[in-house]
Amino acid sequence: MENGETSHDGAMRETLEEANARIAVDALFSLFNLPHANQVFMIYRGALLDLDFSPGEESLEVQLFTEDEIPWDELAFPMIEQTLRLYFRDRLAGRFATHVGTIQRVSKRPRRYCIEMH
Repeated sequence: MENGETSHDGAMRETLEEANARIAVDALFSLFNLPHANQVFMIYRGALLDLDFSPGEESLEVQLFTEDEIPWDELAFPMIEQTLRLYFRDRLAGRFATHVGTIQRVSKRPRRYCIEMH
């Protein structure tokens, strides 16, 4: 988030910066503490307002995937993989919850993490 920005506004701004995508933000879906990096990630559910999206300043490429098309081994961040898995589980159950967890780095090489959901 930027100074003076709400988390809701930050979610819209980040989506625009990363994917040139305009969204309607729904509810907070996941929050991950990363104490080893002094970071907290808040990920919201939302809906695309249109299909006019493209790589932003901070992205090389953007693409929509169905669940079975996701390149799981290529995801760069453990909180994104965990959030996607939680999303598909909640969607199958027919209700969305808010998920909170902590990700601890176990080793630098290979990159391994321990995810504890609260």
